[in-house]
Amino acid sequence: MIRSRPDQAYHRLHMTTSPPRPSTPAWAAGILGRANGLVTVLHAAFVVLVVASAVRYLSGHGFGDQAPWVLTGAAVLLATYAAHRFLPSQVWLAVLVLVWFGLALLAPSFAWCAVPLSFVALRVLPFWPACAVVAGMVATTVVTWTRMTDRLDPTIVLGPVCVAVLAVGAYRALERDALARQALLDDLSAAQGDLADAQHQAGVLAERARLSREIHDSVAQGLSSINLLLQAADREWEDRPAAARQHASQAATTARDSLDEVRRVVRDLAPAQLATAPGEPALPAALQQTCERLAEHGGVEVRIQVHGTPVPLGPEIETALLRTARGALANVLEHADARTAVVTLTYQPDAVTLDVRDDGRGLPVDPPVSEPDRGRGLAGIRDRLQGLGGTLILESEPGEGTALAASVPLEHA
Repeated sequence: MIRSRPDQAYHRLHMTTSPPRPSTPAWAAGILGRANGLVTVLHAAFVVLVVASAVRYLSGHGFGDQAPWVLTGAAVLLATYAAHRFLPSQVWLAVLVLVWFGLALLAPSFAWCAVPLSFVALRVLPFWPACAVVAGMVATTVVTWTRMTDRLDPTIVLGPVCVAVLAVGAYRALERDALARQALLDDLSAAQGDLADAQHQAGVLAERARLSREIHDSVAQGLSSINLLLQAADREWEDRPAAARQHASQAATTARDSLDEVRRVVRDLAPAQLATAPGEPALPAALQQTCERLAEHGGVEVRIQVHGTPVPLGPEIETALLRTARGALANVLEHADARTAVVTLTYQPDAVTLDVRDDGRGLPVDPPVSEPDRGRGLAGIRDRLQGLGGTLILESEPGEGTALAASVPLEHA
């Protein structure tokens, strides 16, 4: 089925990045850009650290000369952080880091605010620019704390560096895992789309094969019978007008039956002869009717034999066996040059079999290449039976006739 693939539209939909909400910054650039649950924690941590740093400064230095500047700087830092909804994300981050830088030089206690600011940088910026910002904040923290203690403490130097490296490395690994999972999901979506296409194509091919069998076993066989009847009527038109009229009448009847069959094929129903009361075995009567009709105008004596107790087989099996008999008898009338044909229907405990035998000339050892416009009768019969779990066996010897045996297990009934 050639059409626009809905799975492709689905795939494109899931691969498209949604635009950011107006109330939040476009934080999709960084490795933590999609960690939406981290936003609230960052807000709370930043506010708590700013307030705690201000309280720590006041408890250690009191309201001295620099206290108004420190408190003003803390207020500006909080106000800048709250302005993320109104500024472009990278501009907002640059202003925020500059305010923090000045405040940290003024009061080293605010160096603790570098921790949430590092995560903000990882959300806003791509990986390597974010690493540069984090490295700058780590250097600022080391300088401010070293200046405050008036000595070079290895723990003050290496502590913030190790924390920064571990945090960045951990979230770098998370980013790679997330990208790998996303790639797997994309591949899965593509594979599902390819599988859906393959299933659609397989369905199209199966439906074409089914329609080919249905048309061959209904329309083609009906037209073949009509052709034989009209040829017989043409031969007897002058010498035996009554017989010619009878052949023409039979051709008209066959045309009506074929039209009814075509309508039923279009509606995907069983053949007309199988339209009996539910629960009744319709196949023997349908075969009898088919054999009588073919014997009337085909010049071949056709007999039917039924062995076993007839049971309902279901419309699919009964349709398959009836059309198998029709196809075999049509070949007998058209090609075998036979005098008699016997149709045997046998009901067994675990299967039902249909045998069609004739005393014609049999099949040649080297059959000629089929004409492209001819039907695919035996192949269609075999495909239909295989679809029901059945088998088809064909035996023939030149001059010894032909035997066709079809079998379907009753578990499919």
